[in-house]
Amino acid sequence: MRKALIVGIDNYPSSPLHGCINDASAFASIIENNGDGSPNFDLRFHTDVPTKSDLMELIIELFQGDSDTTLFYFSGHGHLDDLGGYIVTPDYKPHDFGVSMDEILTIANNSKSKNKIIILDCCHSGALGSPKQNGGVITQIAEGVSILTASRDYQPALEVNGQGVFTTLLLDALKGGAADLRGHITPGSIYAYIDQALGPWDQRPVFKTNISRFTSLRTVTAQVPVTTIRKLIGYFPTPEQEFDLDPSFEVTNSPDIEHEVIEPYSIPENVTIFKDLQKFESVGLVVPVDEDHMYFAAMNSKSCRLTALGYHYWRLVKDKRI
Repeated sequence: MRKALIVGIDNYPSSPLHGCINDASAFASIIENNGDGSPNFDLRFHTDVPTKSDLMELIIELFQGDSDTTLFYFSGHGHLDDLGGYIVTPDYKPHDFGVSMDEILTIANNSKSKNKIIILDCCHSGALGSPKQNGGVITQIAEGVSILTASRDYQPALEVNGQGVFTTLLLDALKGGAADLRGHITPGSIYAYIDQALGPWDQRPVFKTNISRFTSLRTVTAQVPVTTIRKLIGYFPTPEQEFDLDPSFEVTNSPDIEHEVIEPYSIPENVTIFKDLQKFESVGLVVPVDEDHMYFAAMNSKSCRLTALGYHYWRLVKDKRI
């Protein structure tokens, strides 16, 4: 119930490109499966689609039906004129450059698919979602549609060493750079990852959406197992409560280890809990109180508490959303 159309075009007669097919191929190889190898998208991969008619047919077919998630990715030339933006096909000619971005949006808006995601790596791609018919002022995006583009409508999409700057960052994000603690990667987290990587003078990615919740584009190995995150509400019955520590939580504080130890000596049950708390600290969910490190918080009988992010995940567990 998750399908994707990935298109890369290099073979433009008078203005050939050199990295778009490679970018599309790399994107297809990553998005097809999740990080654990499980199937993700049932995809169709096309290169050098020769005509506007051929590409339009593929796009219409993609958005037909009521699948859970539908994804369209394009890498190639983009064009902008007074009538709007276009993804360019090799048969382009004056006043007919290819598939209109406004038409792509209309097709996606009318689709019965629950989640429609459009990713464009081409010049002027930011024009998608702001139809020229209304002066480009009002974004007309139906519920369930998300748009992620390489640049604003007036900007080119740059290549470095034969690969699009945008898609290079997109691939890094999908490999795990944009994953949350549970390993989920969403269009929003991808945008945040790419946006932070590009400077204010570079091409600027564009993200437009009309959704009530983010869908996961790909999952990778979680930074902290979900079963461990669910323990948050056990360790912290209320989000304001601190968890008291003492030397019995530190595994190295044992008579079996040749260094100075103090009572109470390490207790296996407490050591197990402390390892969970240290995992939480490593991803920003927990911080020690009045100490710089969890080790010293334990050895000096201090405590630890939830961070703002920790409270967010505590609430997700409490509401049974994890």
